[in-house]
Amino acid sequence: MMKLSVVIPVYNESGTLENLIQRVSAVDYGCELEIVIVDDGSQDGSGDIAQSLSSRHGNLVFLRHEKNAGKGAALRTGFARASGDIVIVQDADLEYDPREIPSLIELILDDIADVVFGSRFLSRGPHRVLYYRHYLANRMFTTLSNLLTNLNLTDIEVCYKAFRREVLESIRIQEERFGFEPEITAKVAKGNWRIYEVPISYYGRTYEEGKKIGWRDGVRALYCILKYNLFARG
Repeated sequence: MMKLSVVIPVYNESGTLENLIQRVSAVDYGCELEIVIVDDGSQDGSGDIAQSLSSRHGNLVFLRHEKNAGKGAALRTGFARASGDIVIVQDADLEYDPREIPSLIELILDDIADVVFGSRFLSRGPHRVLYYRHYLANRMFTTLSNLLTNLNLTDIEVCYKAFRREVLESIRIQEERFGFEPEITAKVAKGNWRIYEVPISYYGRTYEEGKKIGWRDGVRALYCILKYNLFARG
């Protein structure tokens, strides 16, 4: 039976982490499940919660960064430890519903796709109405990325990205923070992998509720789109 690794980067998510693990564990994926939590230097007890969960869930691997290094760094650590045939990213903040993961990995299980992106803009399900300027920035970054990759994606900044293991083994992730998203998009495009999108729902958070991405990450995203499509080779 094939194995799915759900890699969860965590930074100060003590309010949602246990609920999320319950949700991830409750889904029937049609394959063996491994959960990999990387606590990225949390200061709110998230690491202690994750360590306690690992003692109760035999399929949960807990890893810890002593200092906060960023989402990209946490994913790099998690991907290196993940042992699944398929690897998917899951944020810890409940903005994305694990019950939708089977729709992403089904295409890989059926040997149709090598990489599957979720898309909040193809969604027919719930989509929380929040920041219009974030929406515009995402569409701008996605459009620029598409011009350089010649892909027709609709949402490069989405959390849900599923990969066949061989894809991640062929890629060296360099970005430390949210620049991971345009970097991984550029690198899978250069690899000529079979890439698909599926619609997903989105239960977004406000900054008061813990949203972390900021304008500096937007500037970095623009830089990364240009860097990894036009200049970087590895």
